[in-house]
Amino acid sequence: MRFLLTLTLIFSTLTLSGCGYNTIQTTDEAVTASWSEVINQYQRRADLVPNLVNVVKGYASHEKEVLEAVTVARSRVGSIQATPELVNDAQAFAKFQAAQGELTSALSRLLVVSENYPQLKADASFRDLQAQLEGTENRVTVARNRYIAAVQEYNVTVRVFPNNLTAMLFGYKTKANFSVENEKAISTAPKVDFGK
Repeated sequence: MRFLLTLTLIFSTLTLSGCGYNTIQTTDEAVTASWSEVINQYQRRADLVPNLVNVVKGYASHEKEVLEAVTVARSRVGSIQATPELVNDAQAFAKFQAAQGELTSALSRLLVVSENYPQLKADASFRDLQAQLEGTENRVTVARNRYIAAVQEYNVTVRVFPNNLTAMLFGYKTKANFSVENEKAISTAPKVDFGK
């Protein structure tokens, strides 16, 4: 009887250690940590936007449409609750990604407009904010790449056998990941025309 109990205990331990539960927990925590870094960098960018808009306003106040677009995009980003649960909801994640993309686009237009104002480009505050924004965009890219890698590892973990059985048992599903917004546009080679 004692031998049978010991054998059952050893078998149960070996079975549970190979079920992948701990691996799922580890990779899930890596996704959460990576997501926190993405949010941290997006928040840094959002905090720079009002200062950048105010500096540009002083030189290019008649560029009202561009300034309003940046402000509206920033408010849309701020209205989305970026909680750790967001990564578990593909639709909410896509909405978050679209809002961030809209802010990126609006900021790009703002920087293009600034090219028309030599005094603005010479302003030390503007140059400092522009450098901070460029640095932040690089940080966002790095954080997103780390998040993408963490989600990939997690998604593979919950989809391979026998971990997928454990994942189904405990309700773990694959997580949403960043994607390219317009794959068709980037797959088309750009046309270059140097004039004739």
